[in-house]
Amino acid sequence: MASTATASRRNPALRRTITSNTLESDVSSPSTAIASPVDSPRASASSTSLSSMASLDEKPSYGKLLDTYGNEFSIPDYTIKDIHDAIPKHCFERSAVKGLYYVFRDIVLLGTTFYVFNTYVTPENIPQTPIRAALWGLYTVMQGLFATGVWVLAHECGHQSFSTSKILNDTVGWVLHSSLLVPYFSWKISHGKHHKATGHMERDMVFVPRTREQQATRLGKLVHELAELGEETPIVTLIHLLGQQLIGWPNYLLTNVTGHNYHERQREGRGKNKRNGFLGGVNHFDPSSPLYEAKDAKLIVLSDLGLAITITALVYLTKAFGFQNMLVWYFIPYLWVNHWLVAITFLQHTDPTLPHYTGASWTYVRGAAATIDREFGFIGRQLLHGIIETHVLHHYVSTIPFYNADEATEAIKKVMGRHYRADTKNGSIGFLQAMWRSARWCQWVEPSEGATGEGKGVLFFRNRNGLGTKPAKSSQ
Repeated sequence: MASTATASRRNPALRRTITSNTLESDVSSPSTAIASPVDSPRASASSTSLSSMASLDEKPSYGKLLDTYGNEFSIPDYTIKDIHDAIPKHCFERSAVKGLYYVFRDIVLLGTTFYVFNTYVTPENIPQTPIRAALWGLYTVMQGLFATGVWVLAHECGHQSFSTSKILNDTVGWVLHSSLLVPYFSWKISHGKHHKATGHMERDMVFVPRTREQQATRLGKLVHELAELGEETPIVTLIHLLGQQLIGWPNYLLTNVTGHNYHERQREGRGKNKRNGFLGGVNHFDPSSPLYEAKDAKLIVLSDLGLAITITALVYLTKAFGFQNMLVWYFIPYLWVNHWLVAITFLQHTDPTLPHYTGASWTYVRGAAATIDREFGFIGRQLLHGIIETHVLHHYVSTIPFYNADEATEAIKKVMGRHYRADTKNGSIGFLQAMWRSARWCQWVEPSEGATGEGKGVLFFRNRNGLGTKPAKSSQ
């Protein structure tokens, strides 16, 4: 994101090359736009009342908006049509043959690795226990990456970008996700709602940040005291990250942690007295969960059936081959899959340059631009099918298959201009470094101190570690 000369002179550490351009727009297809009680995009004040009150040449004033680095932020001003028209038509083409090829390739990688290690990494061939243990540790890492690639392909199926056949998409997605203990249809529905409300503080479904008031309540402090609190130690950040990476994914499925908590707005009344958290009645397995509607019940049950089949198979295999073998063969690689999934999602939506919006200031175009592309080298582009490198495009046109996403991304950069965000510094190492940086810099969101009018609904990350732009001064 471009930083102002003033901000750079004031703090050289804030001179970041985190964005090369910036765009935001939304071209989700009807197949991924799953209906929801609170998910129907509505026009914001910027596109209705303000525009009708102002002349055509007059642009609304938002005041001075500063991201966490101190860079001045401008709200995207292009349309979804601009994005859609910029993308070459062939980028929208989906191929079942290509999709199935990549499924076959990833399964071959998993099977070949299993065969090689079980055949050659044995006490007979490698008598030294430490060396053998290290190699089996490498095995879990490799299988975790290959299985994450399978996870991404199932994600493609959920967006209908795998092929032109909905039946094929959902069949392949259900099989692949179920094998990884993911409730395919349940997650597909909630994930579709995330795409329809990205960056919306009251409707987004994942990694919704706390507001300043919520953070103060969590810490047991008054709002105006936040800026005066002592620095949160790095060890606290480390513990938080470890918990997030280890149990973040199952915790999300079980309790909707990091998702919005406004379930009382569910139009069928399913959200009454239900809250995020254990035993709060909000999860991805119950057909009566407020995340879904009555018409979704059969799909939720089908998702649960897929999990039941996989769990039954795992129990049988554990009895047949022993828990120790299954721990190395499946369960530790499964934890690696969870780690990569959470890391990828966290870093796609959490960064010092990214805004979030209140309901009055949010639009689909703005929300889709509140994402960021990163770089994970060969692993990201080949094993994880580019899900890290082309996420901004994915939020605008989720039906474009991953093998066309790089070309389409280059096309929309011309429309987005400075609104396109990418952090590719240091490649794969930079991706891992961003986890720590975002955890330290991004602790809650609040309006910029110089915001006016609709700009007060544009929220940016702040922290109590003395990093970057200081929290706004409270009048209390």
